[in-house]
Amino acid sequence: MHPVIERVTQRIEARSEAERQRYLDKVARAREKGPHRGALSCGNLAHGFAACGKEDKGGLRSLTKANIAIVTAYNDMLSAHQPYHDYPEKLKNAIRDVGSVAQVAGGVPAMCDGVTQGQPGMELSLISRDVIAMSTAVSLSHNMFDGGLLLGICDKIVPGLLLAALSFGHLPFVFVPAGPMPSGITNKQKARVRELYAEGKVSKDDLLEAEAASYHSPGTCTFYGTANSNQLIIEIMGLQLPGSSFVNPGSGLRDELTRVAAQQVTRITDLGTDYQPISSIVTAKSLVNGIVGLLATGGSTNHTMHLVAIARAAGYIIDWDDFAELSSVTPSVTRIYPNGEADINHFQRAGGMAFLVRTLLDAGLLHEDVQTVAGPGLRRYTKRPELVDGKVQWVDGPTESLDTDVLRSSATPFSDHGGLSVLQGNLGRAILKTSALPEDRTSITAPAVVMSSQHHLDAAFKAGELDRDCVVVVRFQGPKAIGMPELHKLTPPLAVLQQRGYRVALVTDGRMSGASGKVPAAIHVTPEAVDGGLIGKIQDGDLVRVDAGSGALELLVDSKELEQRPQATLDLSASHEGMGRELFGGFRAQFSGAEQGACVLFADT
Repeated sequence: MHPVIERVTQRIEARSEAERQRYLDKVARAREKGPHRGALSCGNLAHGFAACGKEDKGGLRSLTKANIAIVTAYNDMLSAHQPYHDYPEKLKNAIRDVGSVAQVAGGVPAMCDGVTQGQPGMELSLISRDVIAMSTAVSLSHNMFDGGLLLGICDKIVPGLLLAALSFGHLPFVFVPAGPMPSGITNKQKARVRELYAEGKVSKDDLLEAEAASYHSPGTCTFYGTANSNQLIIEIMGLQLPGSSFVNPGSGLRDELTRVAAQQVTRITDLGTDYQPISSIVTAKSLVNGIVGLLATGGSTNHTMHLVAIARAAGYIIDWDDFAELSSVTPSVTRIYPNGEADINHFQRAGGMAFLVRTLLDAGLLHEDVQTVAGPGLRRYTKRPELVDGKVQWVDGPTESLDTDVLRSSATPFSDHGGLSVLQGNLGRAILKTSALPEDRTSITAPAVVMSSQHHLDAAFKAGELDRDCVVVVRFQGPKAIGMPELHKLTPPLAVLQQRGYRVALVTDGRMSGASGKVPAAIHVTPEAVDGGLIGKIQDGDLVRVDAGSGALELLVDSKELEQRPQATLDLSASHEGMGRELFGGFRAQFSGAEQGACVLFADT
């Protein structure tokens, strides 16, 4: 193992020793009673299998056949989740073929951040992760199940499902992906049309045509945002089958992987031959593996919050310093949009997960001695699935990249460090994604232009007020303020300003997620403005320094003057009602800070 990877892992384990033991004790107590249906009264059990067929009823009566919970995030508005429409029956049939039973335990909400970008609904996006976790827990609370299949792909949905699964840590769970849509127009073409629209050089019809040519069919969006980061991390943590993340929907291989996933979960229940609860898979080592995978590929900055919350659900405490130290030794081995021109299908053809895991393992950057849903040891994830006579078999994956413009080995990376920096200074702490930044844009010191909404930027941009070097400060966007929406409306105009030769950067207590790109963006600023963060005292014209190289995030104003300045306030009531937002006031009030996972589930611990 690389000594830094080993050191960070050991530090997490030592820091979390007491909390992890409490978690494992809880898991042990939950397992003690054996198959939980045995604890149900006759009336309880009869209700639980009333709608089942005769064969399934017999299996559930016997208490010897596994009953697998299917928790689905299906809806047909999300392109990534539309393929799930017939998965429950496929999964039930596959499980019935090996003598067990499956029931749809529940459905969870699944919102599309692409649809809600810049809209009021986006202010519920981050909140939805914890709602999904709670909904999943309710689905599993009937005490009927020996394991679970989790059907989710996109942004907050996978983290939410995983948070809940970890609270049922005595049960095994397997994630069942559905795969990315085929490639449409290139992400570079799409981004250019967005920039031209921001400049008023193309029409709204032209913009819609470009967007529709990019997002064009069932399947996950093909750029490397949070959805595809989810898939990569879940696989590298051993929570779904090797090579299953990026196989397109509707293919024979996709169907076979779905069948095998269904049957595999029955084998790792407490009634099966190889009990492997999720608590034994999600460990400090697998969490570090997930972070390294994220950093090596320039994945979504949302995971600087999601992985913190996931770790906490498993009894571990990780922070941004862990991310930063791992980033310092993790090479950047991919170029997938927004960190390059390729999409996730190109990554798959270049060698995909099998080569990625192999090159990181061979460099000592991943822990091999972990448990997975496919069996012990991460080395099995260097194999790729293929169809042989209609059945899936795993064969050795490539030992060399098949396209070094997209995927490289750890020995010849695009960069010798990961795509993430942690900034800190008198403005607090923040995350900055560096993997897509031009080399001359990693340090910006410029006068502040202060805003309290991403919508204000368009007017200022169109009026020419930003045609200069500047640091755009967008505050009152944090979790407690308005739920921490993504701020992608900022990206096209800021990119245009940078192309015009201006030195620009963004500082915000909001977030930008996996589509963060070539403009330096200090995001997730903590403490946020409504929590008394210094970001609430910045005034127009103040010099602000954003420096990825030194890790500095500073307001260059005399400390005595800052002591005299009042903290800015803002009437946020318009963001607290309408589009259902009034229902979530309690959530906003209980949010932890971004570095603590921006989570309400552990607010009392």
